[in-house]
Amino acid sequence: MIKKEKQENTEFLEKSIKYLENTGFENIRADVEGYDTPKSFLKKSTGTTVTPDIVAEKNGRKYFFDISLKTDKENLLKSKWLFLDTLSRLKSNRFKIITTRGHYKFTDTLLNDLNLTNKTPIRI
Repeated sequence: MIKKEKQENTEFLEKSIKYLENTGFENIRADVEGYDTPKSFLKKSTGTTVTPDIVAEKNGRKYFFDISLKTDKENLLKSKWLFLDTLSRLKSNRFKIITTRGHYKFTDTLLNDLNLTNKTPIRI
């Protein structure tokens, strides 16, 4: 999710956090009240900062989660996903995408465009 959309979709973000808590994730960080803010990364090629929507741990492994909702700024979302996927592979972490009803096709299309077909979105 792009930073501007986080304020509009805090309800879905909180629903996703509850889902992750129920499935055994710990040390959850999110840009929501009551949780610590996840670490931001600087993308040197463009000079933009990239912040994952949710960061959590399970069985000693760090997971980056990004929420996929329909947006007009597909290129920003694509570059964020590629960056987070590459970063997670470098540090032996995991990168997952969370989506909801009405956004499945949009998410699948973006994943195919990025050639990230090995990713299966978590459907809430």
